[in-house]
Amino acid sequence: MKNKAFVYILFLLAGISPLFGQSDSAGSSKYEFMPSGLHFLPLKGNNQEAKIGVLYYPEDANLKLDIGNSIDLVKLNFNSFNSRLTFGIDFMAYAYSTSFKGNRLQIDALDGLFGGNACFSKDFSDNKFFTRFRIIHNSAHFADGHYDISTKSWIGNQSPIPFTRDFGELLFAYEWIKTNSSAKIYGGPAYSTLVRPSVLKKYSFCGGFEYAFINAFGKVLNKDSNVFLTYYFNLAGTPVYQGNNNILLGMKFGNWYGKGFVLYTNYYSGNNVFSEYYKDLIKKFGIGFLVDFE
Repeated sequence: MKNKAFVYILFLLAGISPLFGQSDSAGSSKYEFMPSGLHFLPLKGNNQEAKIGVLYYPEDANLKLDIGNSIDLVKLNFNSFNSRLTFGIDFMAYAYSTSFKGNRLQIDALDGLFGGNACFSKDFSDNKFFTRFRIIHNSAHFADGHYDISTKSWIGNQSPIPFTRDFGELLFAYEWIKTNSSAKIYGGPAYSTLVRPSVLKKYSFCGGFEYAFINAFGKVLNKDSNVFLTYYFNLAGTPVYQGNNNILLGMKFGNWYGKGFVLYTNYYSGNNVFSEYYKDLIKKFGIGFLVDFE
């Protein structure tokens, strides 16, 4: 039923796409189908956002691999109010890569997520307000890298669990935009309509900030060099409510508000981000890269 509803939405958007070339009386585009750019860039500190990149853990030489994309399908500009509204889709997955008995880059665990979002923003003189609503399906799996074929058993006697979380997330964000800096604070609740196993709590909350020094070291290969610090906090019941903290410090080459290449260091503490291991409390340091897309 959920998959059918999602397909119907895609066909509806395709069917009404000819309407999105209309213009207002001033001649500026008011409706747009498949707009360029991305209205709201994925939060760097949130593991469950669309990303492309690799995070390396020096402690055990394992990797976290991110593959995903967020695309705006429809944009509505409200020029009189300096506001816009977009509707988009999100598809993403992140995998845990390990080495076992001489086999390198084995995929041990995998979280897959997909859904859609609606985002509204209003521009002020130097500031911008956002509110974003996402509906996401999250399922988790062990893969063949978690299976010992020589003994025909799951590694560590940890067999797969049927993990599922279907949730709606409402996020509020406020961004200050200056010539040499950018700051964003955000927060909001989430509610899961379906959780499995049933011991998981249905309510959660997130909050955090992103701060960047714009073009801190001048141009590098004709691209801005932006130094940034990000902190993301998530309060979730898995099954006891536990605070999860994620800190990123790094540099982005390219437009801070658009496409770019990111190098960063990362420290995470809290419940394991791979949902098949949701009961485990971990503390991990990592070094990685991301590619921000438009």
